[in-house]
Amino acid sequence: MEQETKDKTEQYWAAVGRRKTAIASVRMEAAKHSSFTVNGKAVEEYFPTLEYRSVAKASLNQSETGVSFAVSVLVRGGGVSAQAEAVRHGVSRALLEYDASLRGRLKGLGFLTRDPRMRERKKFGLKRARRAPQWNKR
Repeated sequence: MEQETKDKTEQYWAAVGRRKTAIASVRMEAAKHSSFTVNGKAVEEYFPTLEYRSVAKASLNQSETGVSFAVSVLVRGGGVSAQAEAVRHGVSRALLEYDASLRGRLKGLGFLTRDPRMRERKKFGLKRARRAPQWNKR
């Protein structure tokens, strides 16, 4: 009996979000005061621009659950923009673990779709994926 009450108080929802080469591991808990940490830092400190912060928090703001969450994220790889979108993807998936009825709203906003676009590999004889060396006629 004691073990059942312990599990309910320490309940959390976890998910993984991806974008390009960025991978975000998200862990959400219901809390009295909402907090959002990325790699051990506050989200304002990790994503200094308002644009990236709003992308990372978009799924929480748009879901309108009315519950405060303590969100902690470990994100690796990619650039700042891809990391912010990976965090959004992971938080959206964790919200689905919390409440499956949010699926329609989050899917409509495009937060549950894994963006498949990746960087194209460099080809031999070229400078980048498609950029050819400059050509001189003479």
